Amino acid sequence: MIMKKEPFVTKEQLQEIVKKYPTPFHLYDEKGIRANAQALKEAFSWNKGFKEYFAVKATPNPFLINILKEYGCGCDCSSLTELMLADALHFKGEDVMFSSNATPADEFKFAGDMGAIINLDDFTHIEFLEQTIGTIPETISCRYNPGGVFKISNSIMDNPNDAKYGFTTEQLFEGFRVLKEKGAKYFGIHAFLASNTVTNEYYPVLAKTLFETAVRLKEETGADIRFINLSGGIGIPYRPDEEPNDIYAIGEGVRRVYEEILVPAGMGDVAIYAELGRFMMGPYGCLVTTAIHQKHTHKEYIGCDACAVNLMRPAMYGAYHHITVMGKEHNVCDHKYDITGSLCENNDKFAIDRMLPKIDMGDLLVIHDTGAHGFSMGYNYNGKLKSAEVLLKEDGSAQLIRRAETPEDYFATFDCFDILKDMKYK
Repeated sequence: MIMKKEPFVTKEQLQEIVKKYPTPFHLYDEKGIRANAQALKEAFSWNKGFKEYFAVKATPNPFLINILKEYGCGCDCSSLTELMLADALHFKGEDVMFSSNATPADEFKFAGDMGAIINLDDFTHIEFLEQTIGTIPETISCRYNPGGVFKISNSIMDNPNDAKYGFTTEQLFEGFRVLKEKGAKYFGIHAFLASNTVTNEYYPVLAKTLFETAVRLKEETGADIRFINLSGGIGIPYRPDEEPNDIYAIGEGVRRVYEEILVPAGMGDVAIYAELGRFMMGPYGCLVTTAIHQKHTHKEYIGCDACAVNLMRPAMYGAYHHITVMGKEHNVCDHKYDITGSLCENNDKFAIDRMLPKIDMGDLLVIHDTGAHGFSMGYNYNGKLKSAEVLLKEDGSAQLIRRAETPEDYFATFDCFDILKDMKYK
């Protein structure tokens, strides 16, 4: 069955927005974000300690993070700058999960000063953390990588054996013993074994692995395990023919495994944590761009005013993002195009050989599902500037939540050279 992807914004709304905020820009759907956050909260309401730590790397915008904060979400941070953002938004203590790797000392120090929960990525980080902050926190977490391949039924979902993250099984058990000796009192375990899964089975299968490991850790090390962090991995349907995950079915699946494994082991008070990013924001953002050139050579090309600096995923991964030509949603898709940006790279394409309605110059294109890992993966190659971010509010109005970069922003870090005063641009 072919499903439709409908934009959360109308052509008429976009025409009004672009009068104030020129394309390209990322647009976010406040109504959708709120409904999704509420659904996640309800799906795991059976677990008294459940908490979603939003993966800040997915969409590091304070306006959007503050919306999630209203639903009890914390922040999952992976760098000093993300910690600073969480701190500026008044997330304190155990509202912040610091999950990093190859971590510089100053980042552990900042996380320790914040009272964040530190999720160690490697056995050697135990000693490094102690040397850096002078102690081992009372509450500590370790990231687990069981190795091998991760399967659901007979399908291989990912290959943890090739991942750079986490403790091996042996290191995890020894790590808990060492951390206990060094003063840790309360423990958590964390794992991320597959990315962007579009199946309701992923979280329950992952939970079973972690719950069984947690029971063994308690029995063999005596650790007081307070939380189990299922991390991210719940994906979104980028393609129209993919069926979205059912968060209520996922929550119920985890509950069944919880009652099967943890409750009989006397661990019925363990909190369940999540670190979802893509699931929380992905479908509720889009990249809005204008068709500004058409080229007829060996192929038919449509050149846009957006490029890979605004959305890197298609160029980097060959990722599919659906495209809607606004106002032509019901027209026949009888034209084959490559939809491109203007970078000096041939992979700067949002779509290759994509069947779409006839595109005219000035048409607005909506590139779907950019709410996570869209703007945040942007860069400045070719001197391109990052776009604005705009929030479509529940009342239909538009609010600027990040202005577009200017040439002054780009050149600001050249302040060690005395050239800015001579630049022609004003």
